[in-house]
Amino acid sequence: MSVYEPDLLLGIEVNGTSFALNGEHATYRFHVDELTGDLITDHFGGAATEDILLAEPRINGWVELLGRVRREYPDLGRGDFRVPAVRIRQSAGYTISDLQYKSHSVVQGKPGLPGLPATFGDPEDVSTLLVQMYDNYSSIAVDLSYSIFPKYDAIVRSVKITNQGEHNITVEKLASLSVDLPYDDLEMVELRGDWAREAAKVRRKVEYGTQGFGSTTGYSSHLHNPFLGLVTSTTTETQGEAWGFSLVYTGSFSAEVEKGSQGLTRAMLGFNPYQLSWPLAPNESLTTPECVMTYSMSGLGGMSRNFHRLYRNHLMKSKYATKTRPVLLNSWEGLGFDYNESTIYTLAQESAKLGVKLFVLDDGWFGKEYPRLSDNAGLGDWEVNPTRFPQGLPTLVDKINKLKVANSSVDLEFGLWFEPEMVNPNSTLYHEHPEWAMHAGSYPRTLTRNQLVLNVGLPEVQEFIIDTVSSILSKSSISYVKWDNNRGIHETTSPSDGHTYMLGLYHVLDTLTSRFPDIIWEGCASGGGRFDAGALYYFPQIWTSDDTDAAERISIQFGTSLAYPPSSMGAHISAVPNGVTNRNTSIEFRAHVAMMGGSFGLELNPADMPEDDKVKFPAIIALAEKINPVVIQGDFWRLNLPEESNWPAALFIAEDGKQAVLFYFQMRALINHSFPFVRLQGLDPMVSYSVDGNKTYSGSTLMNIGLQYAFDGDYDSRVVFIEKV
Repeated sequence: MSVYEPDLLLGIEVNGTSFALNGEHATYRFHVDELTGDLITDHFGGAATEDILLAEPRINGWVELLGRVRREYPDLGRGDFRVPAVRIRQSAGYTISDLQYKSHSVVQGKPGLPGLPATFGDPEDVSTLLVQMYDNYSSIAVDLSYSIFPKYDAIVRSVKITNQGEHNITVEKLASLSVDLPYDDLEMVELRGDWAREAAKVRRKVEYGTQGFGSTTGYSSHLHNPFLGLVTSTTTETQGEAWGFSLVYTGSFSAEVEKGSQGLTRAMLGFNPYQLSWPLAPNESLTTPECVMTYSMSGLGGMSRNFHRLYRNHLMKSKYATKTRPVLLNSWEGLGFDYNESTIYTLAQESAKLGVKLFVLDDGWFGKEYPRLSDNAGLGDWEVNPTRFPQGLPTLVDKINKLKVANSSVDLEFGLWFEPEMVNPNSTLYHEHPEWAMHAGSYPRTLTRNQLVLNVGLPEVQEFIIDTVSSILSKSSISYVKWDNNRGIHETTSPSDGHTYMLGLYHVLDTLTSRFPDIIWEGCASGGGRFDAGALYYFPQIWTSDDTDAAERISIQFGTSLAYPPSSMGAHISAVPNGVTNRNTSIEFRAHVAMMGGSFGLELNPADMPEDDKVKFPAIIALAEKINPVVIQGDFWRLNLPEESNWPAALFIAEDGKQAVLFYFQMRALINHSFPFVRLQGLDPMVSYSVDGNKTYSGSTLMNIGLQYAFDGDYDSRVVFIEKV
């Protein structure tokens, strides 16, 4: 055992078997109980320099001491009747564990997680505490990893379980973290939804007993996001305590919150136990995905900004994570499947005339024997359709790359859509390899969107995807890939297939994104079906939702921002009436909402645009490109929430604080009534700022009085530039 003096390593303090992880404004403390060998949590909250002498629990009734204390990583049985973080079935059938402290070590920097996406950093960014627990009765080792990023008040946790015994075991439940908080009246915050209505924020009281959510779809899903927040009853966007937990994983997951009989609140995130049952032979190990936890005394907004900064700088490995993105046009909503080489080239020409810098060819470009003319054929056959493109894809790409973008000195770039994890039964691939599709024996292989899921857990499927995608990308000048996924997983051979699939997918994505680092990779799963921290490791941007109605998108983007940076959001202008909601809104309103995403673009056919909108477009693109650096690299402040106000508002503040951009919206017309003020946040109260280059006000005035604007009709908007004088 190594003992370190305080501050010897960044953010970690060890005193015997008491441990503290210190951020700039937050502290996490726990210690080893000398009698039981269990780990006991002391504090997770604001900065604290020492432990407090705790009152001895009074033990009466059925709940023994183990069920009355704050345990760091609770196992099953032995008197703690709350939900466990780990459940192991021994070869003899029993599921009791007795994990006791064995040793610890502290290392500079942060070790990676083999096969899994993970945060990263240099020794000046992060340090790591490793604590080993051991069950002397079953010879099972459980290693707990804690990495502290002090600048972001963030601790990243993961767990590795190793079978050091002589018999096989089965891991039935394994959480990435568990946290016990003191007795208090807390509320939980989550993001729920479905296709085209992702990331609806739900805030509800933590009641006695268990409550929670998760995904069994095989992926993180539209239905529930792998983010959990805990707040006090008085916490708001700007003040009060907020604890945030974000799982760095793209598969099925489980989030559990329990208020036990003693009033303590336990929270945990990790694998979904319904889809685990992971066998471990002697000397085999299983490592959980990481879970990031952060604390803020500045409300949910402070919690979110901690996540945003950490993810931009220490999770999103793409070189585009903090770079501006080209304005793009995607062919899908404009043409669907109805196109050929001529219509695609014409659409690219029209895009360049608008000032678009990246043209994206979406679904329908592939399939020889089974051409992709609709969604019932072709998936899996990643060869260009020779009827649609008789000269081949490279020739088309070359022609498009030679188009000059209006109002600029650059040529039009080209991007391409793939859905490599899927297969249609009507495809050459399926006829040659039906065994590659996920299935469960003789049970029917149920279709969604006329397609099946390839078993990406199979090495041969992984290599097929890598080879076929690489072949396309290496033969043409492709600068962007949209990686889609349009259904959940139904049938599997065993519960462990889900995580095996994820490990395979991560291998595929790691290989391809490393092989083609100059490509902008965008994740998509029918919109935001896999908008999670695990996906952000590979994709610097994710298509936020298939609902492109700007009025709906405000709520979707605000909700997504609880855990994920706006820089990672794909947000586009689509035609009206909107294809999902049939709503009409102005081109300015649609553009302003889309500009709040890091990847701004269009989903329409320019030929169908009203002439007035076309005339406005050069100015719209110029504004988007001016705003984009602040959205990509700046801090995000939710000023007025769409679920609470008719005037949603958000502020982006540049990293150096010299510039800010206010987005301000009116949803419904206000008749014969005064307009409200919007108060800004995050400015320097002692500094003067110009507002749109006109009036100058102090930061104090802008934050305490605010700005007032008149709006005209439903769905009106303002974009305001605020700069230090």
